[in-house]
Amino acid sequence: MITLAPREFHLFQAAGRDFLYLVPSAAIFALDDITSAVLAAVTETKRTEAAVVDALAERFDGATVHEAVADLLAVRAIGYEHEPESRTPRVLPLMPASLSTGRSGVIPLTTMVMNVTNQCNLACTYCYEYGEDKIVDTEHGKKPKFMSEQTARESVEFLLRESGTVAHLTFFGGETLLNFPVLQSTVAYGRRRAAELGKSIDFSLTTNATLLRPEIIEFLVENDVGVTISIDGPREMQDRFRVFHNGAGSYDVVAPKIKELLKRHRSKPIAARVTLTSGTLDITRIYRHLTEEIGFGEVGFAPVTTSPGQGYAIGERGFDTMLAQFRALAQEWLECSLANRHHGFSNVTESLEEIHKGVSKAYPCGAGLGLLGVSTDGDVALCHRFAGSDAHKLGTVRDGVDRDAQVAFLERNHIADKTDCSRCWARPLCSGGCYHEAHVRYGTTTHPNLHYCEWIRGWTDTCLRLYGELSERNPAFLARFDREEAKAEAVV
Repeated sequence: MITLAPREFHLFQAAGRDFLYLVPSAAIFALDDITSAVLAAVTETKRTEAAVVDALAERFDGATVHEAVADLLAVRAIGYEHEPESRTPRVLPLMPASLSTGRSGVIPLTTMVMNVTNQCNLACTYCYEYGEDKIVDTEHGKKPKFMSEQTARESVEFLLRESGTVAHLTFFGGETLLNFPVLQSTVAYGRRRAAELGKSIDFSLTTNATLLRPEIIEFLVENDVGVTISIDGPREMQDRFRVFHNGAGSYDVVAPKIKELLKRHRSKPIAARVTLTSGTLDITRIYRHLTEEIGFGEVGFAPVTTSPGQGYAIGERGFDTMLAQFRALAQEWLECSLANRHHGFSNVTESLEEIHKGVSKAYPCGAGLGLLGVSTDGDVALCHRFAGSDAHKLGTVRDGVDRDAQVAFLERNHIADKTDCSRCWARPLCSGGCYHEAHVRYGTTTHPNLHYCEWIRGWTDTCLRLYGELSERNPAFLARFDREEAKAEAVV
Protein backbone atom coordinates (compact mmCIF):
# COMPACT_ATOMS: atom_id res chain seq x y z
CA MET A 1 0.00 0.00 0.00
CA ILE A 2 1.62 3.24 -1.19
CA THR A 3 0.76 6.18 1.01
CA LEU A 4 1.18 9.90 0.50
CA ALA A 5 3.07 12.06 3.00
CA PRO A 6 3.72 15.80 3.33
CA ARG A 7 7.09 17.17 2.28
CA GLU A 8 8.87 20.32 3.47
CA PHE A 9 6.65 23.37 3.37
CA HIS A 10 5.32 26.20 5.50
CA LEU A 11 1.57 26.77 5.29
CA PHE A 12 0.34 30.32 5.81
CA GLN A 13 -2.82 32.31 5.24
CA ALA A 14 -3.23 35.65 3.48
CA ALA A 15 -6.08 37.45 1.73
CA GLY A 16 -8.54 34.79 2.89
CA ARG A 17 -6.77 31.78 1.34
CA ASP A 18 -4.02 29.26 1.99
CA PHE A 19 -0.50 29.62 0.60
CA LEU A 20 2.42 27.23 0.55
CA TYR A 21 6.04 28.21 0.97
CA LEU A 22 7.96 25.25 -0.43
CA VAL A 23 11.17 25.13 1.54
CA PRO A 24 13.66 23.41 -0.78
CA SER A 25 12.74 25.60 -3.77
CA ALA A 26 11.61 28.75 -1.88
CA ALA A 27 8.61 28.86 -4.24
CA ILE A 28 5.20 30.15 -3.16
CA PHE A 29 1.88 28.74 -4.33
CA ALA A 30 -1.64 29.96 -3.69
CA LEU A 31 -3.95 27.03 -2.97
CA ASP A 32 -7.55 26.68 -4.05
CA ASP A 33 -10.16 24.85 -1.99
CA ILE A 34 -9.42 21.42 -3.41
CA THR A 35 -5.62 21.56 -3.06
CA SER A 36 -6.02 22.94 0.49
CA ALA A 37 -8.35 20.05 1.35
CA VAL A 38 -6.03 17.42 -0.17
CA LEU A 39 -3.02 18.86 1.63
CA ALA A 40 -4.90 18.92 4.93
CA ALA A 41 -5.98 15.30 4.45
CA VAL A 42 -2.43 14.13 3.75
CA THR A 43 -0.97 16.18 6.60
CA GLU A 44 -3.54 14.91 9.08
CA THR A 45 -2.52 11.29 8.52
CA LYS A 46 -0.69 9.30 5.88
CA ARG A 47 -3.18 8.07 3.29
CA THR A 48 -3.21 6.36 -0.04
CA GLU A 49 -4.48 8.41 -2.95
CA ALA A 50 -7.66 6.32 -2.93
CA ALA A 51 -8.12 7.05 0.77
CA VAL A 52 -7.76 10.78 0.08
CA VAL A 53 -10.49 10.50 -2.56
CA ASP A 54 -12.75 8.69 -0.08
CA ALA A 55 -12.04 11.25 2.69
CA LEU A 56 -13.07 14.14 0.43
CA ALA A 57 -15.87 12.39 -1.44
CA GLU A 58 -18.63 14.50 0.10
CA ARG A 59 -17.03 17.73 -1.16
CA PHE A 60 -15.19 16.90 -4.39
CA ASP A 61 -15.48 14.34 -7.18
CA GLY A 62 -12.74 11.77 -7.60
CA ALA A 63 -11.28 13.19 -10.82
CA THR A 64 -10.83 16.61 -9.21
CA VAL A 65 -9.08 15.09 -6.20
CA HIS A 66 -6.73 13.06 -8.41
CA GLU A 67 -5.86 16.21 -10.33
CA ALA A 68 -5.12 18.11 -7.10
CA VAL A 69 -2.93 15.24 -5.86
CA ALA A 70 -0.99 15.35 -9.13
CA ASP A 71 -0.50 19.11 -8.78
CA LEU A 72 0.82 18.79 -5.23
CA LEU A 73 3.11 15.93 -6.25
CA ALA A 74 4.45 18.01 -9.13
CA VAL A 75 5.51 20.88 -6.87
CA ARG A 76 6.74 18.41 -4.21
CA ALA A 77 4.42 19.63 -1.50
CA ILE A 78 3.60 15.96 -0.96
CA GLY A 79 5.32 12.77 -1.99
CA TYR A 80 5.07 9.01 -1.78
CA GLU A 81 6.22 7.77 1.60
CA HIS A 82 8.48 5.06 0.17
CA GLU A 83 10.42 7.61 -1.88
CA PRO A 84 13.18 9.53 -0.07
CA GLU A 85 12.81 13.28 0.09
CA SER A 86 15.05 15.10 -2.35
CA ARG A 87 17.95 16.92 -0.77
CA THR A 88 19.51 20.09 -2.08
CA PRO A 89 22.94 19.12 -3.42
CA ARG A 90 25.84 20.39 -1.35
CA VAL A 91 27.35 22.58 -4.07
CA LEU A 92 29.77 25.39 -3.33
CA PRO A 93 28.97 28.66 -5.12
CA LEU A 94 32.70 29.12 -5.62
CA MET A 95 34.72 26.33 -7.16
CA PRO A 96 37.34 27.56 -9.62
CA ALA A 97 38.41 25.13 -12.29
CA SER A 98 41.92 25.75 -11.04
CA LEU A 99 42.84 27.50 -7.83
CA SER A 100 46.26 28.34 -9.20
CA THR A 101 45.42 29.41 -12.74
CA GLY A 102 42.66 31.63 -13.99
CA ARG A 103 39.32 32.69 -12.52
CA SER A 104 36.94 30.24 -14.16
CA GLY A 105 33.96 29.67 -11.90
CA VAL A 106 34.78 32.44 -9.45
CA ILE A 107 31.85 34.56 -8.31
CA PRO A 108 32.69 38.21 -9.04
CA LEU A 109 33.18 40.66 -6.21
CA THR A 110 30.16 42.97 -6.29
CA THR A 111 30.65 44.98 -3.10
CA MET A 112 33.85 45.95 -1.32
CA VAL A 113 33.54 47.54 2.12
CA MET A 114 36.65 49.61 2.69
CA ASN A 115 37.55 50.50 6.27
CA VAL A 116 39.28 53.82 5.72
CA THR A 117 39.86 54.11 9.46
CA ASN A 118 39.47 51.94 12.52
CA GLN A 119 39.13 54.97 14.80
CA CYS A 120 35.94 56.68 15.97
CA ASN A 121 35.04 59.94 17.66
CA LEU A 122 32.14 58.29 19.49
CA ALA A 123 32.34 55.70 22.23
CA CYS A 124 29.09 53.79 21.71
CA THR A 125 28.64 51.38 24.59
CA TYR A 126 27.50 48.46 22.42
CA CYS A 127 30.00 48.93 19.57
CA TYR A 128 31.25 45.62 18.19
CA GLU A 129 34.56 47.25 17.16
CA TYR A 130 35.51 49.00 20.40
CA GLY A 131 33.37 47.45 23.14
CA GLU A 132 33.96 44.39 25.27
CA ASP A 133 33.05 42.06 22.40
CA LYS A 134 35.65 43.41 19.96
CA ILE A 135 37.73 40.87 18.06
CA VAL A 136 40.45 43.28 16.85
CA ASP A 137 42.55 45.60 19.00
CA THR A 138 42.26 48.89 17.11
CA GLU A 139 43.89 50.90 19.86
CA HIS A 140 47.17 49.03 20.40
CA GLY A 141 47.17 46.65 17.45
CA LYS A 142 49.54 46.65 14.47
CA LYS A 143 47.05 47.90 11.90
CA PRO A 144 47.38 51.57 10.90
CA LYS A 145 44.64 53.73 12.33
CA PHE A 146 43.96 55.38 8.98
CA MET A 147 44.13 53.93 5.48
CA SER A 148 46.67 55.62 3.23
CA GLU A 149 45.82 56.96 -0.19
CA GLN A 150 48.11 54.34 -1.72
CA THR A 151 46.29 51.48 0.00
CA ALA A 152 42.96 52.99 -1.01
CA ARG A 153 44.05 53.03 -4.65
CA GLU A 154 45.27 49.46 -4.41
CA SER A 155 41.90 48.55 -2.95
CA VAL A 156 40.12 50.15 -5.90
CA GLU A 157 42.32 48.21 -8.31
CA PHE A 158 41.51 45.02 -6.40
CA LEU A 159 37.77 45.72 -6.60
CA LEU A 160 37.85 46.48 -10.31
CA ARG A 161 40.02 43.44 -10.98
CA GLU A 162 37.70 41.09 -9.11
CA SER A 163 34.36 42.62 -10.13
CA GLY A 164 32.15 42.24 -13.16
CA THR A 165 31.09 45.26 -15.16
CA VAL A 166 29.45 46.90 -12.13
CA ALA A 167 31.27 47.50 -8.84
CA HIS A 168 30.08 48.90 -5.52
CA LEU A 169 32.44 50.49 -3.02
CA THR A 170 31.24 51.27 0.49
CA PHE A 171 33.41 53.42 2.77
CA PHE A 172 33.34 52.35 6.39
CA GLY A 173 35.08 52.83 9.73
CA GLY A 174 35.36 53.48 12.65
CA GLU A 175 33.84 56.79 11.77
CA THR A 176 34.30 57.00 8.02
CA LEU A 177 34.49 60.78 7.77
CA LEU A 178 37.55 60.94 10.02
CA ASN A 179 39.47 60.04 6.87
CA PHE A 180 37.54 62.26 4.47
CA PRO A 181 40.60 63.28 2.36
CA VAL A 182 41.23 59.65 1.39
CA LEU A 183 37.53 59.17 0.71
CA GLN A 184 37.57 62.18 -1.63
CA SER A 185 40.62 61.08 -3.59
CA THR A 186 39.35 57.49 -3.82
CA VAL A 187 36.05 58.51 -5.39
CA ALA A 188 37.87 60.47 -8.10
CA TYR A 189 40.40 57.70 -8.68
CA GLY A 190 37.74 54.98 -8.73
CA ARG A 191 35.60 56.81 -11.28
CA ARG A 192 38.56 57.41 -13.57
CA ARG A 193 39.86 53.84 -13.39
CA ALA A 194 36.41 52.30 -13.87
CA ALA A 195 35.86 54.41 -16.99
CA GLU A 196 39.25 53.38 -18.36
CA LEU A 197 38.30 49.72 -17.88
CA GLY A 198 34.80 50.10 -19.31
CA LYS A 199 33.15 49.42 -15.97
CA SER A 200 30.81 51.40 -13.75
CA ILE A 201 31.33 52.01 -10.06
CA ASP A 202 29.13 53.55 -7.42
CA PHE A 203 29.92 54.71 -3.91
CA SER A 204 28.24 54.73 -0.54
CA LEU A 205 29.29 55.23 3.05
CA THR A 206 28.16 54.71 6.62
CA THR A 207 28.60 57.53 9.13
CA ASN A 208 27.52 58.60 12.61
CA ALA A 209 26.83 62.07 11.12
CA THR A 210 28.86 63.99 13.72
CA LEU A 211 31.29 65.29 11.07
CA LEU A 212 28.80 66.27 8.35
CA ARG A 213 30.12 69.74 7.54
CA PRO A 214 28.70 71.81 4.63
CA GLU A 215 31.64 71.03 2.35
CA ILE A 216 31.31 67.30 3.04
CA ILE A 217 27.59 67.39 2.35
CA GLU A 218 28.29 69.22 -0.90
CA PHE A 219 30.81 66.58 -1.92
CA LEU A 220 28.37 63.75 -1.21
CA VAL A 221 25.67 65.48 -3.24
CA GLU A 222 27.89 66.33 -6.19
CA ASN A 223 29.32 62.80 -6.35
CA ASP A 224 26.02 61.01 -5.75
CA VAL A 225 27.42 59.04 -2.81
CA GLY A 226 24.82 56.95 -1.02
CA VAL A 227 24.65 57.51 2.74
CA THR A 228 23.58 55.32 5.65
CA ILE A 229 23.47 57.02 9.03
CA SER A 230 23.77 55.13 12.28
CA ILE A 231 21.23 56.65 14.65
CA ASP A 232 19.07 55.10 17.34
CA GLY A 233 16.08 57.42 17.55
CA PRO A 234 14.91 60.30 19.74
CA ARG A 235 17.33 62.15 22.01
CA GLU A 236 17.01 59.93 25.08
CA MET A 237 17.48 56.74 23.03
CA GLN A 238 20.35 58.10 20.94
CA ASP A 239 22.13 59.50 23.99
CA ARG A 240 21.78 56.31 25.98
CA PHE A 241 24.51 54.49 24.07
CA ARG A 242 25.74 56.72 21.22
CA VAL A 243 27.95 59.07 23.21
CA PHE A 244 31.25 60.90 22.81
CA HIS A 245 34.34 59.79 24.71
CA ASN A 246 33.54 62.25 27.49
CA GLY A 247 30.11 60.69 27.94
CA ALA A 248 28.17 63.53 26.31
CA GLY A 249 25.23 62.55 24.12
CA SER A 250 25.42 62.97 20.35
CA TYR A 251 21.79 63.68 19.41
CA ASP A 252 21.96 67.48 19.51
CA VAL A 253 25.11 67.40 17.40
CA VAL A 254 23.86 65.06 14.68
CA ALA A 255 20.17 66.01 14.30
CA PRO A 256 20.67 69.38 12.55
CA LYS A 257 23.48 67.97 10.38
CA ILE A 258 21.28 65.09 9.23
CA LYS A 259 18.41 67.43 8.40
CA GLU A 260 20.75 69.54 6.28
CA LEU A 261 22.01 66.46 4.45
CA LEU A 262 18.44 65.30 3.80
CA LYS A 263 17.53 68.74 2.49
CA ARG A 264 20.45 68.78 0.04
CA HIS A 265 20.92 65.13 -0.97
CA ARG A 266 17.87 63.96 -2.92
CA SER A 267 19.26 61.77 -5.69
CA LYS A 268 19.39 58.68 -3.46
CA PRO A 269 17.47 57.67 -0.32
CA ILE A 270 19.40 58.51 2.85
CA ALA A 271 18.85 55.54 5.14
CA ALA A 272 18.83 55.38 8.92
CA ARG A 273 20.28 52.28 10.51
CA VAL A 274 19.05 51.65 14.07
CA THR A 275 20.70 49.32 16.57
CA LEU A 276 18.11 47.85 18.92
CA THR A 277 19.05 46.95 22.49
CA SER A 278 17.20 45.68 25.54
CA GLY A 279 16.66 49.29 26.57
CA THR A 280 15.61 50.70 23.19
CA LEU A 281 12.81 48.55 21.79
CA ASP A 282 10.10 51.14 21.17
CA ILE A 283 10.34 50.54 17.43
CA THR A 284 7.23 52.43 16.38
CA ARG A 285 8.30 55.53 18.26
CA ILE A 286 11.80 55.34 16.82
CA TYR A 287 10.41 54.97 13.30
CA ARG A 288 8.00 57.89 13.74
CA HIS A 289 10.74 60.15 15.04
CA LEU A 290 13.23 59.32 12.32
CA THR A 291 10.75 59.64 9.46
CA GLU A 292 8.39 62.39 10.62
CA GLU A 293 10.66 64.58 12.74
CA ILE A 294 14.08 64.01 11.19
CA GLY A 295 12.95 63.27 7.63
CA PHE A 296 14.45 59.89 6.70
CA GLY A 297 12.78 58.04 3.84
CA GLU A 298 14.19 54.64 4.82
CA VAL A 299 14.72 53.17 8.28
CA GLY A 300 16.20 49.74 8.99
CA PHE A 301 16.47 48.04 12.37
CA ALA A 302 18.94 45.42 13.60
CA PRO A 303 19.28 43.83 17.04
CA VAL A 304 22.57 44.55 18.76
CA THR A 305 25.36 42.06 18.13
CA THR A 306 26.80 41.11 21.48
CA SER A 307 27.54 38.30 23.89
CA PRO A 308 24.54 37.33 26.04
CA GLY A 309 26.04 38.59 29.29
CA GLN A 310 25.95 42.27 28.33
CA GLY A 311 23.23 44.35 29.99
CA TYR A 312 22.04 45.73 26.66
CA ALA A 313 21.74 42.27 25.04
CA ILE A 314 18.23 41.39 23.89
CA GLY A 315 16.83 38.37 25.70
CA GLU A 316 13.96 36.05 24.79
CA ARG A 317 11.27 38.43 26.00
CA GLY A 318 12.97 41.26 24.19
CA PHE A 319 12.82 39.36 20.90
CA ASP A 320 9.10 38.74 21.52
CA THR A 321 8.59 42.47 22.05
CA MET A 322 10.62 43.27 18.95
CA LEU A 323 8.61 40.84 16.83
CA ALA A 324 5.29 42.26 18.00
CA GLN A 325 6.39 45.78 17.14
CA PHE A 326 7.86 44.71 13.80
CA ARG A 327 4.53 43.11 12.96
CA ALA A 328 2.59 46.24 13.84
CA LEU A 329 4.85 48.41 11.70
CA ALA A 330 4.75 45.82 8.92
CA GLN A 331 0.94 46.04 8.85
CA GLU A 332 1.28 49.78 8.38
CA TRP A 333 3.75 49.12 5.56
CA LEU A 334 1.21 46.80 3.93
CA GLU A 335 -1.59 49.35 4.02
CA CYS A 336 0.67 51.90 2.35
CA SER A 337 1.80 49.42 -0.28
CA LEU A 338 -1.75 48.38 -1.11
CA ALA A 339 -2.45 52.05 -1.80
CA ASN A 340 0.84 52.45 -3.75
CA ARG A 341 2.23 54.80 -1.14
CA HIS A 342 5.80 54.70 0.09
CA HIS A 343 6.61 53.37 3.54
CA GLY A 344 10.18 53.44 4.77
CA PHE A 345 10.33 50.28 6.91
CA SER A 346 13.18 48.80 4.89
CA ASN A 347 13.32 45.48 6.77
CA VAL A 348 10.04 44.53 5.07
CA THR A 349 11.07 45.72 1.61
CA GLU A 350 14.33 43.79 1.72
CA SER A 351 12.66 40.58 2.92
CA LEU A 352 9.88 40.75 0.34
CA GLU A 353 12.35 41.30 -2.46
CA GLU A 354 14.17 38.10 -1.47
CA ILE A 355 10.89 36.20 -1.20
CA HIS A 356 9.76 37.46 -4.61
CA LYS A 357 13.03 36.41 -6.23
CA GLY A 358 12.86 32.96 -4.67
CA VAL A 359 16.10 33.38 -2.76
CA SER A 360 17.28 30.15 -1.14
CA LYS A 361 20.60 30.58 0.62
CA ALA A 362 23.30 28.11 1.41
CA TYR A 363 25.00 31.00 3.24
CA PRO A 364 23.38 33.79 5.26
CA CYS A 365 24.85 36.71 3.32
CA GLY A 366 27.42 37.66 0.71
CA ALA A 367 30.33 37.74 3.16
CA GLY A 368 33.25 35.80 1.73
CA LEU A 369 31.49 35.63 -1.64
CA GLY A 370 30.34 38.72 -3.50
CA LEU A 371 31.13 40.96 -0.54
CA LEU A 372 34.51 41.40 1.11
CA GLY A 373 35.88 43.78 3.73
CA VAL A 374 39.24 45.55 3.50
CA SER A 375 41.17 46.71 6.57
CA THR A 376 43.25 49.87 6.85
CA ASP A 377 46.41 48.02 5.74
CA GLY A 378 44.77 46.33 2.74
CA ASP A 379 44.11 42.91 4.22
CA VAL A 380 40.94 41.31 2.81
CA ALA A 381 38.45 39.76 5.25
CA LEU A 382 35.05 38.06 5.16
CA CYS A 383 33.33 41.41 5.63
CA HIS A 384 33.81 44.79 7.29
CA ARG A 385 33.02 43.34 10.72
CA PHE A 386 36.04 41.05 10.48
CA ALA A 387 38.37 43.61 8.89
CA GLY A 388 41.74 43.43 10.60
CA SER A 389 41.19 39.96 12.07
CA ASP A 390 44.02 37.64 11.05
CA ALA A 391 41.83 34.63 11.82
CA HIS A 392 39.31 35.72 9.17
CA LYS A 393 41.72 36.96 6.52
CA LEU A 394 41.11 35.94 2.89
CA GLY A 395 44.02 37.64 1.18
CA THR A 396 45.23 41.17 0.47
CA VAL A 397 44.33 43.81 -2.08
CA ARG A 398 47.83 43.52 -3.50
CA ASP A 399 48.00 39.74 -3.85
CA GLY A 400 44.29 39.07 -4.39
CA VAL A 401 41.93 36.60 -2.77
CA ASP A 402 43.43 33.48 -1.26
CA ARG A 403 41.16 31.00 -3.05
CA ASP A 404 42.22 28.09 -0.85
CA ALA A 405 41.21 30.05 2.27
CA GLN A 406 37.98 31.18 0.62
CA VAL A 407 36.95 27.66 -0.40
CA ALA A 408 37.87 26.32 3.04
CA PHE A 409 35.63 28.96 4.65
CA LEU A 410 32.73 28.08 2.34
CA GLU A 411 33.21 24.38 3.01
CA ARG A 412 33.05 24.93 6.78
CA ASN A 413 30.07 27.27 6.76
CA HIS A 414 27.63 25.59 4.34
CA ILE A 415 24.12 25.25 5.76
CA ALA A 416 24.20 21.50 5.18
CA ASP A 417 26.64 21.27 8.08
CA LYS A 418 24.41 23.25 10.45
CA THR A 419 22.29 20.48 11.90
CA ASP A 420 19.85 22.80 13.63
CA CYS A 421 19.29 24.78 10.42
CA SER A 422 19.17 22.08 7.78
CA ARG A 423 15.59 21.08 8.65
CA CYS A 424 14.20 24.51 9.56
CA TRP A 425 11.50 25.80 7.22
CA ALA A 426 12.92 29.36 7.39
CA ARG A 427 16.41 28.37 6.26
CA PRO A 428 16.16 29.70 2.66
CA LEU A 429 16.19 33.28 3.97
CA CYS A 430 18.20 32.83 7.18
CA SER A 431 20.74 30.07 6.64
CA GLY A 432 21.93 30.32 10.22
CA GLY A 433 22.35 34.08 10.56
CA CYS A 434 25.23 36.55 10.78
CA TYR A 435 28.75 35.11 10.98
CA HIS A 436 29.95 37.91 13.22
CA GLU A 437 27.11 37.42 15.68
CA ALA A 438 27.84 33.69 15.76
CA HIS A 439 31.51 34.41 16.44
CA VAL A 440 30.67 36.79 19.29
CA ARG A 441 27.98 34.56 20.81
CA TYR A 442 29.45 31.10 20.25
CA GLY A 443 33.09 31.65 19.37
CA THR A 444 32.88 30.44 15.77
CA THR A 445 31.32 31.53 12.48
CA THR A 446 30.06 27.99 11.86
CA HIS A 447 27.56 28.00 14.74
CA PRO A 448 23.94 28.88 13.91
CA ASN A 449 22.46 31.80 15.83
CA LEU A 450 20.04 29.70 17.84
CA HIS A 451 19.18 32.52 20.25
CA TYR A 452 16.95 34.22 17.70
CA CYS A 453 15.45 31.26 15.80
CA GLU A 454 11.89 31.91 16.96
CA TRP A 455 12.23 35.58 16.08
CA ILE A 456 13.45 34.71 12.56
CA ARG A 457 10.67 32.21 11.99
CA GLY A 458 8.05 34.64 13.27
CA TRP A 459 9.34 37.49 11.11
CA THR A 460 9.63 35.29 8.01
CA ASP A 461 6.04 34.13 8.47
CA THR A 462 4.94 37.77 8.78
CA CYS A 463 6.69 38.72 5.55
CA LEU A 464 5.23 35.72 3.72
CA ARG A 465 1.75 36.83 4.78
CA LEU A 466 2.44 40.33 3.51
CA TYR A 467 3.63 38.86 0.24
CA GLY A 468 0.46 36.80 -0.07
CA GLU A 469 -1.72 39.83 0.60
CA LEU A 470 0.07 41.86 -2.06
CA SER A 471 0.00 39.05 -4.61
CA GLU A 472 -3.78 38.91 -4.30
CA ARG A 473 -4.65 42.55 -3.73
CA ASN A 474 -1.95 44.57 -5.52
CA PRO A 475 0.30 42.31 -7.64
CA ALA A 476 1.54 45.33 -9.59
CA PHE A 477 3.43 46.41 -6.47
CA LEU A 478 5.50 43.22 -6.55
CA ALA A 479 6.31 43.78 -10.21
CA ARG A 480 8.64 46.59 -9.18
CA PHE A 481 11.08 43.97 -7.93
CA ASP A 482 11.16 42.49 -11.44
CA ARG A 483 11.71 45.92 -12.96
CA GLU A 484 14.56 46.68 -10.58
CA GLU A 485 16.22 43.35 -11.33
CA ALA A 486 15.81 43.86 -15.08
CA LYS A 487 17.31 47.33 -14.75
CA ALA A 488 20.29 45.91 -12.86
CA GLU A 489 20.79 43.19 -15.48
CA ALA A 490 20.62 45.78 -18.26
CA VAL A 491 23.43 47.71 -16.61
CA VAL A 492 25.53 44.56 -16.33
